[in-house]
Amino acid sequence: MTLLKEPDHGTPERPGEATVALEVDGIPVSVPEGTSVMRAASLAGVDIPKLCATDSLEAFGSCRLCVVEIDGRRGTPASCTTPCADGMQVRTQTPKVEKLRQGVMELYISDHPLDCLTCPANGDCELQDMAGVVGLRQVRYGYEGENHLDAEKDTSNPYFDFDASKCIACSRCVRACGDIQGTFALTIEGRGFDSKVVAGAGESFMDSECVSCGACVQACPTSTLQEKSVVDLGMPTRSVLTTCAYCGVGCSFKAELRGDELVRMVPYKDGGANEGHACVKGRFAFGYATHPDRVLKPMVREKITEPWREVEWDEAISTVARRMRALQDTYGTGAVGAITSSRCTNEEVYVVQKMVRAAFGNNNVDTCARVCHSPTGYGLKQTFGESAGTQDFRSVAEADVIMVIGANPTDGHPVFASRMKRRLREGARLIVVDPRRIDLVRSPHIEADHHLQLRPSTNVAVVNAMAHVVVTEALVDQSFVAERCEGYEEWAAFVARPENSPEAVEPVTGVPADELRAAARLYAGAPNGAIYYGLGVTEHSQGSTMVMGMANLAMACGNIGRDGVGVNPLRGQNNVQGSCDMGSFPHELPGYRHVSDDAVRTVFEDLWGTALLSEPGLRIPNMFDAAIDGSFRGLFVHGEDIAQSDPNLKHVTAALEAMELVVVQDLFLNETAKFAHVFLPGASFLEKDGTFTNAERRINRVRAVMAPKAGKHEWQIVTEIATAMGYPMAYDHPSQIMDEIAAVTPTFEGVSFELLDKVGSVQWPCNAEAPEGTPVMHIDEFVRGKGKFVVTSYVPTNERSTRRFPLVLTTGRILSQYNVGAQTRRTGNVAWHPEDVLELHPHDAEDRGITDGDSVTLASRVGRTTLRALVSDRMPTGVVYTTFHHPVTGANVVTTENSDWATNCPEYKVTAVQVALAPPGREGATAAAEAPVGALTAGD
Repeated sequence: MTLLKEPDHGTPERPGEATVALEVDGIPVSVPEGTSVMRAASLAGVDIPKLCATDSLEAFGSCRLCVVEIDGRRGTPASCTTPCADGMQVRTQTPKVEKLRQGVMELYISDHPLDCLTCPANGDCELQDMAGVVGLRQVRYGYEGENHLDAEKDTSNPYFDFDASKCIACSRCVRACGDIQGTFALTIEGRGFDSKVVAGAGESFMDSECVSCGACVQACPTSTLQEKSVVDLGMPTRSVLTTCAYCGVGCSFKAELRGDELVRMVPYKDGGANEGHACVKGRFAFGYATHPDRVLKPMVREKITEPWREVEWDEAISTVARRMRALQDTYGTGAVGAITSSRCTNEEVYVVQKMVRAAFGNNNVDTCARVCHSPTGYGLKQTFGESAGTQDFRSVAEADVIMVIGANPTDGHPVFASRMKRRLREGARLIVVDPRRIDLVRSPHIEADHHLQLRPSTNVAVVNAMAHVVVTEALVDQSFVAERCEGYEEWAAFVARPENSPEAVEPVTGVPADELRAAARLYAGAPNGAIYYGLGVTEHSQGSTMVMGMANLAMACGNIGRDGVGVNPLRGQNNVQGSCDMGSFPHELPGYRHVSDDAVRTVFEDLWGTALLSEPGLRIPNMFDAAIDGSFRGLFVHGEDIAQSDPNLKHVTAALEAMELVVVQDLFLNETAKFAHVFLPGASFLEKDGTFTNAERRINRVRAVMAPKAGKHEWQIVTEIATAMGYPMAYDHPSQIMDEIAAVTPTFEGVSFELLDKVGSVQWPCNAEAPEGTPVMHIDEFVRGKGKFVVTSYVPTNERSTRRFPLVLTTGRILSQYNVGAQTRRTGNVAWHPEDVLELHPHDAEDRGITDGDSVTLASRVGRTTLRALVSDRMPTGVVYTTFHHPVTGANVVTTENSDWATNCPEYKVTAVQVALAPPGREGATAAAEAPVGALTAGD
């Protein structure tokens, strides 16, 4: 594909029918009311010169280059700020406007470096283009007067430079930072000739509040803000549309290349999930794909104590097949299994679970969603009938009250967070339920109406208390409940009990009763109330209960089935939704259908040509237990680093050490690969062809930017292993895998590469009833027919603070890093987060003699690690917080085996710990808790 240039109509589109008719240079055009003259002209095929205008931002009217003449009106109005009127006659190329435009352009050029031939933006500069468009041939003013040509260049950001000498003060970067991103890190300082763009309070970009989303770079019409990759490699010459492989937002990008070298990632304006916006990871952190740490040759070894030996693909694949079969011959068919990856495509995940069921002959397949969002699937399936969120991301624009529970969108899902912040600036109200004071609680132009700073593990008590207020104060949407739900009476009687009142649960949750009551009233009284939640909901012993509790609350208030409402999980990884859809759980075939269903199983048996087991297989925790017991001996790990990401790492590593065959397929030699006997090189998302499914059920195309560096596609490797094990599995192209998925999965019935290439993306269910997908679910009725209220009793976690471990640890993510950090740690993003730190309240720090930056020991009953302290009042006293992006820290060495009662999702968010100053020389993680240090010596 040549370099894709998206049209820029100058000002945003206005909704509605095209009811206003006008003529532009004699060309008739009809547009919706409120459309600018500039946009109408562009739609008519007439391009009006512009510099400050772009259709991703509201009109500003500062550059005066877009002036036009309108019959019957005085002067030369700016076309970007002038709305169309019926019968208007617009003239864009009169001698008067041509002279005005040349004069304006002369002023710009008189204070601009004349280095076009050596400028990195040569050929991609709007100022250069406009000088040609207006016919500028000379600059009368000379260059001897005062100018900005010696302005200092800011090179502090790892990814882009700011060259103030080239700035034309058009404010596009400032408006993009505020209107699109919502960070407001940039301003225009001074007036007139002294106007200049400033980051923060006159700081460098790196030291300011800038989050490096790249919106300013994309908005800049000159080379003032320029990617360093463009400076180093030159302007790209071709582009490929693909999908980001970081978080669950699923942003669409133009991967722009020069030859075979990727120069930059540019967010795609027609991307359904992101609509032209991005974050620092998707926009800039792609360098890991070509990092020298990539392993590009298969490797094998007999024992994990031996060095690796590089082999050819045939030997590696035959080794996996031979040793897997040998283990089954010795220990039984169920002695082996696999873990699929939420970072891989739907097609790759599908063939892995097919390999397990058809070639391995068992159902021992699980996915990393087990340790993050498995309670979402269970809870929403029980209440609504479908294991997925209810809305598309655009829906938040219609929300009147937004409740964010156990999620930190500005760090974990920043592009969606920008949408949310835009709606909040427009007047929507905000409730945050989180032990930690996340940025959304208070940030520029945003402040939560209520921050319910609950104690970790008390989510269910809080949601029951909110429901108590809704029921006892007659705030229930009775007509919705009567028409569309069942089980209400029993549930209402349960939540109305005195023990569920805000006053009764206050001693348990720590949330003031008055604050909780006010928040419940706000949500229940909203015309449209939306719930967005994350791992702070699911990663608890009552994760599934809490998901059902939120569903109960939404149904009671009638907040299901239209724009602006819903119960919406913010999925962590790029294809968590898809990996679940594809049948990665041991009890479910693709489409969330139980393996015990004879009719469903028959569909797959007929297509796959083999008998399938009707009994569920082993979950990840069961695999580990069975490995230690000696009955589970072989594991295929597809793109997951379970030795860093899973809880109670002592138990995980013991299980891996006990196995006779561990096969790891990944990009890098990660922590899990230390226990592997075969390493199969994986492919980065830039080398993949297939689909991802994001948190809003949006199926997006992933297109290969380059050939697989290791020589094989990941789906191809899996099919060759299956074939070598005696089950022939072959495809010529991943589109054939999607065709098979569509043939056996009702929600994917209408999906094909052909459809996605035509329409861009679709949200499942996509079938005959919804040929282009389903943005909002449960509109007329729930998937299960009637929405089901479920009694959600609060059961305290078994993980309790003690005298020995008096603090509670909770974990989360940070904007610049992703999951276990294998990708982002190999990019410039380390500039923002070079190490994991432990946040603790000043009171808790003072009690332990800890000051900011001290090295501290974090210990639980299962392990300990050492990291630096960050004294912060974001948490309440008694709660500490860290991230898990760096293996040297190994935060999960201290998390325990506690898990959700229904799904075994680990209780990452609640671990009883103690913190003390670390002895000199102690660094990193230790797999088992040693004798406690300092304050840890007290008994339980």
